[in-house]
Amino acid sequence: MKSINLICFPFAGGNKYSYRLLKNNCSRKLNVITLEYPGRGNRIGEPFCDNIQLLVKDLCRQLYGLINTGHYAFYGHSMGGLLAYLVTKELEESNRPKPIHIFISGTKGPSIVRQEKKHLLEKERFIEEIKKYGGLPVQVLEEEELLNFFEPILRADFKIVENFIYENRGPIKHPLTIITGSEDDLTYDEIYGWRKEAMEEVDFIIMPGNHFFIFNHVNEILKIIEQKVFSTFST
Repeated sequence: MKSINLICFPFAGGNKYSYRLLKNNCSRKLNVITLEYPGRGNRIGEPFCDNIQLLVKDLCRQLYGLINTGHYAFYGHSMGGLLAYLVTKELEESNRPKPIHIFISGTKGPSIVRQEKKHLLEKERFIEEIKKYGGLPVQVLEEEELLNFFEPILRADFKIVENFIYENRGPIKHPLTIITGSEDDLTYDEIYGWRKEAMEEVDFIIMPGNHFFIFNHVNEILKIIEQKVFSTFST
């Protein structure tokens, strides 16, 4: 059979190159495609989007040319996981072709209230909070010019997530796998909050590491994705 598109949603501060390790290490069975948010990468000249509904509409427009040509799956980490879920709901409600599996890592269930407002912190405290996640390279954190470039991107993304208001739109109708780092700052209830969002049983997987454990477990994540995606066609 032809390869399956694995459509990826970047984490906060990310762009279409955020999952290059997945793209560089996947087999020919998967075609890794990462969507681009406004204000970064090849859309650097556009203003940031700080409204999650508008961003979901933007992502859906990017998808329409990709999801009518065969089977596909979603993967999103952190903010990207929330957006993968919201885009899935949007596609279901508009009767578009649906993903055969949704993979989400590093984020709590969407119904869990996000009380922190880190995007409102002054610069020094905001950067300290960013450092705790461990996602930015050391050279970025130590270079003022690079920090000044990434700060507004990160603030815009944090604002999107932290201002998100949950609406119960019913469970998604497709298999859902949730992957979490063992040292991530997520509680049991926050992780298992994803159970209420799925019609089928949710598969929960824990891997060693902090919030950005994904960079240390690329091959394991790819193996999970391939096994689950292609098992769809063997049953």
